[in-house]
Parts: sequence; C-alpha cells; structure tokens
Amino acid sequence: MTDMQPDQFPSNSEQATISGRKYPVAFLRGNSLSGLIFKRLLLGAVLLWAISVIIFAGTQILPGDVATAMLGQQATPQAVENIRKELGLERPAIQRYAEWFGNAVRGDLGRSYSNRQDIAISIAPRLSNTLYLAAIAALFAIPIALLLGIISVLYAGTAIDRGIAVATLSTISLPEFFVAYILIAYFAISHGLLPSSAIVNSSMSAWQRLIAIALPCMTLVIAVTGHMVRMTRASLLAVMSSPYIETAQLKGLPRWRILLRHALPNALSPVINVIALNLAYLVVGVVVVEVIFVYPGMGQYMVDHVSKRDVPVVQACGLIFAAVYIGLNIIADVIVILTNPRLRHSG
Repeated sequence: MTDMQPDQFPSNSEQATISGRKYPVAFLRGNSLSGLIFKRLLLGAVLLWAISVIIFAGTQILPGDVATAMLGQQATPQAVENIRKELGLERPAIQRYAEWFGNAVRGDLGRSYSNRQDIAISIAPRLSNTLYLAAIAALFAIPIALLLGIISVLYAGTAIDRGIAVATLSTISLPEFFVAYILIAYFAISHGLLPSSAIVNSSMSAWQRLIAIALPCMTLVIAVTGHMVRMTRASLLAVMSSPYIETAQLKGLPRWRILLRHALPNALSPVINVIALNLAYLVVGVVVVEVIFVYPGMGQYMVDHVSKRDVPVVQACGLIFAAVYIGLNIIADVIVILTNPRLRHSG
C-alpha cells in the first residue's frame, strides 16, 4: 500500500492500491456490506477446515485396524499388509489428510472401502433425499412456527398463550425417536393410514413420495417447531416494548396491525438465526429419524457404512454435514445483514 499517515488515510469513497490493484477502503476495513459478507465466508471456510481436521483425526483414532476389519480376523499378516498398501494406510496421517482434504475441495470424495464405488456418485441420491425431506419439513414447520408465535404474542397472558407454551415445551422435551415411535404406533399400526417405513425410489410420483415421507416429516416438524415458536414469541415481545410501538398504540392502531407491520419486521434477525439453526438440524440431525423409518438418506447411508468401518464414506458424510450446517448459517448471517439497516449501512 502506498505510504501515508494514519490521518491521511483515504475516505471510504477513495481507493487503496495493493500490488497494483485498487480496492475500496471500506472493503478492506470490513465495515461495508461486502466486507461483512466476506468475513462471514472466510470464517466459514476456516471453520470447515478445522472440522475436517477433527473428522479425519476422529476416524484415525478409532480402535481396530481397517484392513483387518475388511479381511476378517482369519486374514494372514501378508494379506493385511497388501490391503494397507493398496489403500495407502501405510503413509503418514498428515500426508493422507492433505490428499483427502485437497481432493474433497475439488469434489473428489474418494472411493468406498466396501464396494470400491465412487463416493460422490453413491452419495448424490442420498443427499438429494435428505434435502428433499428437510425441505418438505421446513415448508410446514416455518409457517406453523411463525403463526403460533404471532398468535401467542397477540393473546399474551391468556389461556391460548399458555396452551401454546405448554405444547411447545412438550415438543422440545420429547426425543425424536420417541415421537417417531408414537406416530408409527398411531398412524401406521393402529389406523393403517400411513406407511411405517419411508422407502422411496425414482419411479414414485410426487404424491407417492409425499405419502411415503409423511411420518418422518411429521417427526421433524414436531422436533423443530417448538424452538422457532418460542424464539418468535420472545423476539416479538421484546420489540413490542419499544417506544415506537408504544407510540403506535397511542395512535389507536389495532394490535394485530402493530404486530404484523411494525413489530415483526424488526424482530426478524433472531428469528432468522433460529430458523437457520433448525434448518441445519433438519439436514444434519436426521440420522435417528432416517434409521427408524429406513429412509434412504445421508444419515442412513452413514450408519450403514460405520458398521462396515468404511472410513472414506464416514469422512465424506461428516464433511458434507458440516458444509451444509456452516453454509446455512452463513446464509442466515447474510440475510440478517441485508435486513438490518444498521449493519447494511455500517461504515
């Protein structure tokens, strides 16, 4: 950068020169909208790298030997050694990590130990199924949560508010597997209304797929709605005590109009964050639900290969889960920045 005194630093409208290129000073300071977004992306990339180290280290310290597990206890030492060389397990861990992470960044997730198939090709339909289930669950959970949160504030202190509070606390307290088995017992076994297993394939129509995933979708909706309802209610109540809301009340505006037109837009930031966290959970935390309903998603795929000690598949699933979780949180941060005038116009 060209030499200059601190008090001579160019204003935001001016530009600084670095290695022959010109950059807005506001971007370099990180106070502009683009700077804030860039910092979120950079932090997400660093976090993903750190998680990749933990995932790789975790799979390396597991008890037992992968080659022995693949060949069985009766395998000869020479056969085990040959498998280790074939899989590259004799190389230093740092070298194997660098190769694995470098390939993963380029989209190459390696090959499965159990069937030697390309993991990226095998995992694509599973990831698609998991995202589909999460999207359908979110399509129901988000509107229900916002509606219940608004109703709870609209009738704050009444029996309706207390009923919603009890219902949300109950759903938050119940583990997913318990909810899943209750739904199976009622809808599948007792009344035969819905299938107990969510087996889907490409030949199914859209309606058949929706019927097949109805129970796991209901389980996920029940699991995440309570958190979003409570955050929506808390955020709206905090905004409703603001001076400008009191001014609107003094003008005689209806409570529902104040709530929807004045309070809700200003309470969105924390609500967006909790929605993003729950969306991430719908993708990352569905392992138990997928196993219970035999749903062919990422969670079921990972559990199947954990039992086979298929390390590359477990690593790939863990990295994808982490990337989705971080990505959704970055999107939430960007939306919060875009919807918050103080952040959008900072600097």
